[in-house]
Amino acid sequence: MSQFLLFPVFFPFLAGPFAYWIGCWYEKARNTFVMSAAALELFLVLTLWTKPELAQATAAVEGFCGLGIQLRAGGFHTLMALLTATGWMAATVFCREYMAHVHKQNRFYLFWLMTLGATMGVFLSGDLFTAFLFFEIMSFTSFVLVVQTEEYPALKAGETYLAVAVIGGLAALTGLFLLYHQLGTLSLDAMAAAAAGAEDRGLLWVGGLLVLVGFGAKAGAFPLHIWLPTAHPAAPAPASAVLSGVITKTGIYGVLVLSTTVFLHDVQWGLLLAVLGAVTMVLGAVLAVLSVDLKRTLACSSISQIGFILVGTAMLCLLGDHNALAVDGTILHILNHSLIKMVLFPAAGIIHLTTHSFDLNDIRGFGRGKPLLALVMGLPMLSLAGVPGLNGYVSKTLLHESIVEYIHLTGEGAALFQVLEALFLFSGGLTLAYMLKLFVCLFLERNALPEEVLARKWRQEGEHYIAPASVGGLLSYLLVMLRLGTDPGAAMDPIAAFARDFLGGTAPAHAVDYFAAVNLEGAAVSAVIGAGVYLLVVRTLLIRQGRYVDPIPPWLDLERGLYRPALRVLAQAAIVLATLADRLAPRLLFHGLPRLFQRLRLWWAGTRDRLLLSLTGEVYSPRPTVEQAADDFHFARYEDEPRRLVGFTHSLAFGLLLTGLGLVFGLLFILLH
Repeated sequence: MSQFLLFPVFFPFLAGPFAYWIGCWYEKARNTFVMSAAALELFLVLTLWTKPELAQATAAVEGFCGLGIQLRAGGFHTLMALLTATGWMAATVFCREYMAHVHKQNRFYLFWLMTLGATMGVFLSGDLFTAFLFFEIMSFTSFVLVVQTEEYPALKAGETYLAVAVIGGLAALTGLFLLYHQLGTLSLDAMAAAAAGAEDRGLLWVGGLLVLVGFGAKAGAFPLHIWLPTAHPAAPAPASAVLSGVITKTGIYGVLVLSTTVFLHDVQWGLLLAVLGAVTMVLGAVLAVLSVDLKRTLACSSISQIGFILVGTAMLCLLGDHNALAVDGTILHILNHSLIKMVLFPAAGIIHLTTHSFDLNDIRGFGRGKPLLALVMGLPMLSLAGVPGLNGYVSKTLLHESIVEYIHLTGEGAALFQVLEALFLFSGGLTLAYMLKLFVCLFLERNALPEEVLARKWRQEGEHYIAPASVGGLLSYLLVMLRLGTDPGAAMDPIAAFARDFLGGTAPAHAVDYFAAVNLEGAAVSAVIGAGVYLLVVRTLLIRQGRYVDPIPPWLDLERGLYRPALRVLAQAAIVLATLADRLAPRLLFHGLPRLFQRLRLWWAGTRDRLLLSLTGEVYSPRPTVEQAADDFHFARYEDEPRRLVGFTHSLAFGLLLTGLGLVFGLLFILLH
């Protein structure tokens, strides 16, 4: 049984190609096989709970890439594995209904199962190297899920997703090298002690910040949150559900590892996370209020909720040995956000199957006369807004109380955290505002088009607008939310206790009275703010001539307004520097060897052209000098429109993919030799 943990990680990798092969012959058999594979994965994870001998199981693949693969179960690892397995199972049930309308399903299910295995590998990792290894595999396999439809928005979203993933991955890899150099280990059990005795804290911070960039980017934290608002709307609804509900939590997992080992109780690290969390929390909520797209609103909501989790992570660092509330709140908000988004994104997909749109002006009034859909979407919306009696209220109360506790402990010098508390309550109010916006639009307002026009436009296939299997899965999630929220002391506190060891927390000094007046006061403040924002902003400023509008100008888009122009400038600067080096270097450095240098340049140009020929199938004329290469759009080109030549997208994402693969193979060569 010592190697049992290898099965939930590597079984999906084996099942994926087999599902693809079955699908080539018989589609229904493939669907059954994928469903069975997801069910077996859930059974394997449940075994970790039911078998006492597996409660703290470990497994290893020694020698892989030098450091080996280390896996472990127990506590937070098992909780996240169960969250992953149940989420994938529910999303797979919904796939049968949704993916019937999507082409190239064999490819989707291949990478669907491989992404499951990679995600499981992250959460069951026993060291930071194993987490990074599966984290990068997950980034590339989930990229295929984002671009599944191959429509223009999906390709654009995939380009951004891949660019952020590769940049973040390379930053994290560099950080891991620095941490390993300083600590001599990447084991989760040994990193804290090694970091406490590290001599060069500056280099430790550099490594930690680089790893934070990599994992924070996947979590959707500011300023690398740009992939979330585009990838979620573009991906099929089941993929959006796991992207938001599960995959973003792999980034949070990496941040938690750093915060509970290398920077355990580090005040400066806690302040950094508090700032990042506050900006992410408020920014995501503002973007969600202004959005006019259903799935984009839910995606921006995910950004905001990741900000709440980062604030909790910051507080568990700042509070030190008094961090029980912050630890429990962080664990439970990870759980609650996953449960909520595993309902809301499939529900959005159900609406899309009939309306063929996510635009609020197109789907307006779709839910009128559909009480089941109103229940399925209404309860998670209220839960995410922190309404008492639902699970989201419990975790937000704990996070809020951790901020209040820090203010009391630090006394008069806590002005900054009083601002943080105000932003926390304000963001909670914005959550209610954008959820009210969605609910009123879908279930209370009427569409401007006549009923006969809507009947033709909203083409419903089959007798019901939602499949019975999907209804069963979504209602199961609702029952869990109600059970957790109505009796948190009996249902949620044990979950937090089960997982808190991973975060270095201890049991609270006394049981939390979640429905005490002081806790209900915070929820009431957020509710008043939310109602005010909805009435004064949404109803008066964001609806013009009977249509919802998005007032954000294009130049405020970070990706198009800052990142892309900056990369263009860097590319042009690189061309100028390369040109200067090409002209000056032979005179300054190779004056005595002009023929040799010229031959080296010609050799490089020929090698480059042969590589491009093998990749694209196109013939390029020899360009022996760098200034001539600047005329070729393949050279340091980054543009807004993706170019597709023989199946390849010549863009930043494509160039980064090649660079990343080259670095990976180079590192593998070094590590294996």
